[in-house]
Amino acid sequence: MSKELIKEKLNKFGSLKEPFLFILSYDLSKFYIEKLSDLPSTIKFELNFKEHQKIKTIQKKKLEKFPLSFKEYKKKFDTLQDEIKEGNSYLLNLTAKTKIKTAISLDDIYANTQAKFKLRFQNQDEDFVCFSPERFVEIKNNKISTYPMKGTIDASIVNAQARILGDIKEMAEHTMVVDLLRNDLGIVGSKVRVEKFRYVEKINAGNKKLFQVSSKISANLQNNWHENIGDILTSLLPAGSITGTPKKKTIEILNKVEEYDGGFYTGVFGVFDGVNLDSSVMIRFIEKDKNAELFYKSGGGITCDSNVDLEYQELLDKIYLPF
Repeated sequence: MSKELIKEKLNKFGSLKEPFLFILSYDLSKFYIEKLSDLPSTIKFELNFKEHQKIKTIQKKKLEKFPLSFKEYKKKFDTLQDEIKEGNSYLLNLTAKTKIKTAISLDDIYANTQAKFKLRFQNQDEDFVCFSPERFVEIKNNKISTYPMKGTIDASIVNAQARILGDIKEMAEHTMVVDLLRNDLGIVGSKVRVEKFRYVEKINAGNKKLFQVSSKISANLQNNWHENIGDILTSLLPAGSITGTPKKKTIEILNKVEEYDGGFYTGVFGVFDGVNLDSSVMIRFIEKDKNAELFYKSGGGITCDSNVDLEYQELLDKIYLPF
């Protein structure tokens, strides 16, 4: 029911060329869609933020993490390996919910982050901040492009860029996601093509820098695409880079293994400005619950070649304050 409601509302605003913000959970069970002119002050966003912009730096950066134990993580990891061996999935994005403590408010985290895409959302039901490095889809001049991000390494490691680009496991994982998203874009567009394959970007990750590997895939849309924004977005969700392949079975497996409510985490948010559309995958995500406790959600892709120690470390590395 929510999927049809989402499609209807998105298509309506798009047909009217009404600028609006949309926030959609990965399974479309939660959504927020509102005209930009009617946004409350408790909801803020920035898209395609330029890191060279000068912003105030917070001095106090302490962040305490209380993650699940390696033993708990390994149990989940091993279950996924069994599913892969049985041929039920080839790639699964295993995530976890980690309790954190920091003296920095969610508003200050939003205001001072240098992430490419960021969102501060607060209403009676939800209270979270997202500072994502990953674009979901961009639509300009009747062309849709998606930018799957798969592959992360600490930039301080010797020859880090060459190592991640040469890693067989990372190559296989990234290739699977690119293939999945080529198929996804084929559902909504024509003349699908991979414009850039496995390029590296450096991002701020608290007290360290990370290299992340992305690709760019594009397709052509019809001139009236804005009338079908709802159909386009709901056809592409959930984002392949943060679920796995094949999508449906992979999601069933992860729902049983992860054992927590993801909420808006790994969904998408974006803006249609009346002409173009831009959006981001909601990773790097901190939420405040009803007891005012903070939780950080993070994870990474698992394939048959994954190393449990490295995957656990990646989950921890992705828990950071972005300044």
